[in-house]
Amino acid sequence: MMNKLSGWDDTIVALATPPGIGAIAVIRLSGKESFKIGTALFPSKNISDQASHTLHVGFLKDGEKLLDEVVLALFKGPKSFTGEDTIEISCHGSTYVQQQILEACIARGARLARAGEFTQRAFLNGKMDLTQAEAVADIIAANTEASQKAALHNIRGGFSHELSNMREQLISFSALIELELDFVTEDVEFADREKFYALIDQLTASVNKLIQSFTLGNVVKNGVSVAIIGKPNAGKSTLLNVLLNEERAIVSSIAGTTRDTIEEVININGILFRLIDTAGIRADSGDVIENFGIEKSLDKMRSADIVLYIFDVHTETEKDIKVQQTIFENEHIKYIFVGNKTDANNAQINYSTKDILFISAKHNIGIDALKQAIFAATVEANNYAENNIVTNARHLSSLKNISKSLGAIKDGLDANVPGDLLSSDIRMALYELGEITGEVTNEDKLDFIFSKFCIGK
Repeated sequence: MMNKLSGWDDTIVALATPPGIGAIAVIRLSGKESFKIGTALFPSKNISDQASHTLHVGFLKDGEKLLDEVVLALFKGPKSFTGEDTIEISCHGSTYVQQQILEACIARGARLARAGEFTQRAFLNGKMDLTQAEAVADIIAANTEASQKAALHNIRGGFSHELSNMREQLISFSALIELELDFVTEDVEFADREKFYALIDQLTASVNKLIQSFTLGNVVKNGVSVAIIGKPNAGKSTLLNVLLNEERAIVSSIAGTTRDTIEEVININGILFRLIDTAGIRADSGDVIENFGIEKSLDKMRSADIVLYIFDVHTETEKDIKVQQTIFENEHIKYIFVGNKTDANNAQINYSTKDILFISAKHNIGIDALKQAIFAATVEANNYAENNIVTNARHLSSLKNISKSLGAIKDGLDANVPGDLLSSDIRMALYELGEITGEVTNEDKLDFIFSKFCIGK
C-alpha cells in the first residue's frame, strides 16, 4: 500500500448520517487529536484511558454549556475503520444540536472532513486497497440486490484477490528476467519461457473475462434500458402501466396520444430495468409535435439495451413482423416481439415467426412471462453469477491496457526478443494492475476518486 501523503495527520470531523432532522445523528471524529477533543467535550471520563471498542453514555459539554446527552463509541487505531483513533458521537437528530457539536469539535482543533476523506484515510493507512475503497461508495449507492452483492463482494476483497494473484505471478517471472540481464554476457536463462508463455495465456484469459464482465457490471450498477416500441394503439402505454402496476401513462383509443417518452423503473430479480414508453411509430402524421415524438422514439430504440416491439395481433401481419425483424437485425438491436390483445374476440394467432411472446396488457395475461424473458435476454445472457464483475469504468480502462501489455509480452516471446524488452512490457502490466488497486497512484487521482463519495464516509 502507498505511503501516507503529507497533510493527512490532522483530525477531521463530519456528520456521518444524512443531513436533516432525525431520531439520532452520528458525528465522526478521526485523527491523533480525537481522544483529546473527546475528553474535553465529555468531562465525566478521560477518553484516552478507556478501552477500544467500548460505548460510553453521558453529557457532552462545551465548557459550561450543555450540548446533549450522547453515546460515544471509541475505536483506537489501528483497529478502526480509518486506522486512526476514532470517535463516533451518537446524538439526538436536531440540526441545531448537530451543528453545535461540530462547531465545538472544530473549536478544539478538528477540521471539517472533505468528501470521502474517512475512507481515503482507511486506504492510506492500509486498511483496504483502492478497489475495496471504491466499493464502499458502491454499497452506499446500491439500490438493488444485485448491486449490493457486487459491492459487498468487492469490499470483501474478491476482485482485489484476483488482481493480487496476477501481480504476484508476474512479479515472480519479472524478477527472473531482470536477473538474466545481470548475466547477459553469459547467455543464461533463469525464466522458463514455456511456463511464462502458459502464464501469459492464463492471465490474458482472466483479464479478458473481467473486461467482458463490464457489460453485466454496467447492468448491475446502472440498470437495463428497455424501449417499448410499436405502432400507435398497439398497447405500449397499457403495457407500461401494467408492468408498473399503476396508471403512469395516458391510455386512449386516439392514435398519437403519447407525444413524448415516459421513463419509469421496475425491479426484476434484483436488477433495475428502466422502461421507456415511446410515441407510436408511423408514417408522417401531419402533426409536428407527434412527428418530433416519433423521432425521439427511434433514437431511444437505437440506444436501448433491448427493445420490446409490441404489436396488435389483429392489425399487424406476419409480413409486417418480418420487415421489423430485418430492421432490428440490420441495426444490431436486441429485441423481443410482443403480440398484444390476444384476448380480444378470441383472436387466432397465426404467426410462424419464432420467439414471439403473446400477452394481453389490458387483462394482465402473460406479463410475468414477459418480465422473465426481459431478464433472461439481458442479464442471464451475460452469465449472471456472483463472480468478479467489473462495474467501474476506471478499472475497465486499466484492464484494457493490461490486456495490450500481455499481448505485447506474448508477441515478444514469439519473436524471442531480449529480456530487457520483455521486462519493459511486464512493468507496464504491473503498473496498470497497481493503478487499479492503488499500489501505484498519486494525490490528484486519489482526490478525484474520493471526491465522488459523500461527506462523512
